[in-house]
Amino acid sequence: MLYDIDKIRGDFPILTREVNRRPLVYFDSGATAQKPLEVIELTDKLYREFNANIHRGVHHLSGCMTDMYEAARERVRTFIGAQCREEVVFTSGATASINLVAYAWSEKFLKEGDNIVVSELEHHSNIVPWQLACERKGAELRVLPFDESGRLQTEVLDKFLDSRTRLVAVTEASNTLGTCPDLDTIIAKAHAWGAHVMVDGCQGIVHGGGRVAERGYDFYAFSGHKLYGPTGIGVLYGRRELLEAMPPFMGGGDMVDKVTFAKTTYAPLPLKFEAGTSNFIGAVGLAKAIDYVESIGVKAIDEHEQMLLRAMTERLSNINGLRIYGTTEGKCPIVSFTVEGTHPYDVGMILDKLGVAIRTGHHCAEPVMTHFGVTGMCRASIGMYNTLAEVETLAKGIERAVAMLR
Repeated sequence: MLYDIDKIRGDFPILTREVNRRPLVYFDSGATAQKPLEVIELTDKLYREFNANIHRGVHHLSGCMTDMYEAARERVRTFIGAQCREEVVFTSGATASINLVAYAWSEKFLKEGDNIVVSELEHHSNIVPWQLACERKGAELRVLPFDESGRLQTEVLDKFLDSRTRLVAVTEASNTLGTCPDLDTIIAKAHAWGAHVMVDGCQGIVHGGGRVAERGYDFYAFSGHKLYGPTGIGVLYGRRELLEAMPPFMGGGDMVDKVTFAKTTYAPLPLKFEAGTSNFIGAVGLAKAIDYVESIGVKAIDEHEQMLLRAMTERLSNINGLRIYGTTEGKCPIVSFTVEGTHPYDVGMILDKLGVAIRTGHHCAEPVMTHFGVTGMCRASIGMYNTLAEVETLAKGIERAVAMLR
């Protein structure tokens, strides 16, 4: 089927606006993706016509909203390939999902003298929660390195694993370098030692990730806003037997079975981990975003984005003094770079004056910056709605910025 880029762009209202009297060129989808009109219209409709708290009411609106919320859970389940709805927990985002596991899982499975392995590629949200867990439980944190191309060195993973390794935390796709690690090898090696695996799917889920049961993930987290869905909604997948064994992360309404001052019993999965009023409208909006993505085709989107990635890489590589970080095969469509003699913030600010939105800074991945000896990078992350013309606009904008700054 023809990839109709004009129709796709027409589905995203924000792409028609101007920034600094220039047409918006948005290359920051890795931070948050823009929203298609059908997601915007649905969330608006839900607030206007169906807003009512879920699971708690016998009235009509509550019943309607509850049905839609649980249908959204099933939609997510099929999209990520989980075996049952009990394995899909709605959270406020991937950070909340990972923190949930880091606390509740470690309470059950982590002991003094154990160790957790994280990769050097990770976003802070897949590092800091494990540091906190290790500090709390008296465990050791080990770091699996990557090489100069950004490839995670899975060939040395055996040196980091032993009988006291309880979990390996790794990204499905690096938010800075675009690297897609060899997860099959990592999972097989970790499981051989009886360790569990936590996969950060924030970037991967947008580019054909998931397949959680098929690939043997123990835990998987992602945020809806990077998948063209609403903000404030996230997903935690966990193998049912692990979630059953873990204590609750938060206490409150909807996660209980019976409460007395003597003892409280908890609701069955997945509600045990959904304390308080969930973002039910965000969950339904996320399901609609998944429908939209699949209506275009995950494979078609990936092919389009990879075409743009190749074009961007080639074009930016020809800019004098520009260095691209992360050059592995099969990377997701992210290009991080610096230009000799300039500061990333200055480049980003000049591009903004030209209507081009990119990310600058450490991208919540300071260990990656430390590895390369820089304090920050520019990052252009590609979405389904970007075009070759926009790649050229970006390149010319960088050239203009460099000319001004040098």
